[in-house]
Order: sequence, then structure tokens, then C-alpha cells
Amino acid sequence: MKKLLTLLLLCALALSACAAASADAPAVTVTDMMGREIVLDAPATRVVALTAADCEILCALGCGDALVGRGEYCNYPASVNDVPAVQSGYETNIEQIISLEPQVLFMATMAQTAEQVEALENAGIKVIVSDAQNIDGVYTAIRLIGAVMGKNDEAEALVKQMTDAFARISAESEDTGKTVYFEVSPLEWGLWTAGKGTFMDELATMCGLTNAFADLEGWAQISEEQVLDRDPDYIVTITMYFGEGPTPVEEILSRPGWENLKAVRQRQVLNADNDEISRPGPRLMDAARTLHDFVYQPELAEEVVEVVEEVVEEIDEETPAA
Repeated sequence: MKKLLTLLLLCALALSACAAASADAPAVTVTDMMGREIVLDAPATRVVALTAADCEILCALGCGDALVGRGEYCNYPASVNDVPAVQSGYETNIEQIISLEPQVLFMATMAQTAEQVEALENAGIKVIVSDAQNIDGVYTAIRLIGAVMGKNDEAEALVKQMTDAFARISAESEDTGKTVYFEVSPLEWGLWTAGKGTFMDELATMCGLTNAFADLEGWAQISEEQVLDRDPDYIVTITMYFGEGPTPVEEILSRPGWENLKAVRQRQVLNADNDEISRPGPRLMDAARTLHDFVYQPELAEEVVEVVEEVVEEIDEETPAA
């Protein structure tokens, strides 16, 4: 009987300590990137991230264990592939998200309808919107997510890591007097590029290049004639390659009418890692380094091209004839 009373007393003390710890947990108040104020009773421990960039930021802050759901395009780091995927965009499945019982949902501007956001909030889920268009916006998103997760120190450390990396790349670069064209969407789907105010534009400046479309604002649709008229020194395509047909670089080099472009004549076409360079997150550091090395260490770029060509040849050899 005495042992039983002692055990009950210990349980009561433990419950009391937990309650006290919960009561002492600081409330969190943040303003998201749409200017909406969100209040949480304590840092979040269960979250769903619909955008790949937010998912990468969460993991970089050491919050991977808090992810209970992810958008279907969230694929980095590899560990997130074990987290249940949910539909996003206009096909967002509200019931699917609610069933995961998150405290917070991270989403991008305009990714969901107002009705979907209202339904989520009515279910008691705090919806927090990110909207990073440039590098400063990435820092804001990191600090926002860090505050929500109670990881302010980690957020500041990650921002410093990025600013230091970008500073090193800038210091290693010089004004080349050359231009670069970012092909965000390939010719077959209609050309889109990165203009002023985007992180790609900033990566160009960082590496001593001038964005060929710096006179345009944000992400812009352009014509083939505009590219030909501006005759860029470098072309960076983010088209993904799935092992069939010409590579994105080969496709650009073989486009009718593009043969006289400086970038094509000199084979200065880079197929950048789509995920690294198109996501406003920590891996922009890697994208910046890749662009820098492409401009200043062309021998490395040639090695990459050779490796890609070897892989393509192997795939062709292993693919049975139709």
C-alpha cells in the first residue's frame, strides 16, 4: 500500500511539473508575410508545410520531426519523403490536412483559395503565409518560421550562414560586363524569365553578371524574339531532365535561330539544379556557388557536361529499341 501511495504521489508531481512547464511556455506572436498577425499559445510542435522551400527551411532549423505533413513537391532532404504527402494549390485537400492534426500550416501567397484558408482556420489550424521573392525575403521567411517553431537562435545562425556564403561569392567575383538569361520555363511551354526583384537576379549580380532582363519586374513571360534581340553571354536553364531525348542544354544549343547567340556559339549554357535555384530557401547558397563556378571555372562546367553526356549515352544504350 505504501509503495502504491508513493507511486501515485510521483505521478501527481510529474503531472504538476508538466502542467507548470506548459504554463511557462512562452506564447508566440508573429506577423506573416501577408501582414497577418498570428498568435500561438506556445511554439508549434506539429506542422504541415505545403511549399518545398518552407519544408527545407524547417529541416534546416532542425524541425524535421515536427513535420506531420508536406506538399507533394516537398522532396528535400530525403527524410521528408517518409512524411505523409498532401495535395496543395487549388487541389488542396482540407480534410486530408485536418486529419493530420497540425497546429500550424505553412503555405505560399495565393497557393490556396480564401475559402480553403478559412476552412483550415475554422478547424483550429493557424495558417501562416510566406512570400519570399528575393534573398531578403528568404531571410524573413527563415526568421518567421524560426519564431513559430521556437528556433530563433537557429534561424539567426542560418541567416548568418547564408549571408557569409553570399559575401564570399561576391568577394570572389568581379564585374564581367556580361549578361545572363535565366530560362525559368522552356520554349515548348512558353518562355518565362526572372526579372528585377527576384533572387535569381540577385544571384547574377553576386557573380558579376547583369541579368539580361533586369528591366522587367519579377517573374515575367517573354518572347523568343526578345531573347534573340538581347543576345546573352550566358544562358541558365532550370528545365529538369528525365533521361529521354536531348538534354536541356542540347535542346537550347540546337534551337533554330539561336545558333548566332553568343551563349550558344560559345556553349555557355548551364542546366542548373531546378530545386536549388528555384526554391527561396537555404540551398540558394549552392545555386550561387554553381553559377559562380560556371562563370569563373569553365573547366568544371565542361567536366559536368562530359559526365552528363556519358550518363545520357549509358541510358540510351540500356534503353531497348522500340
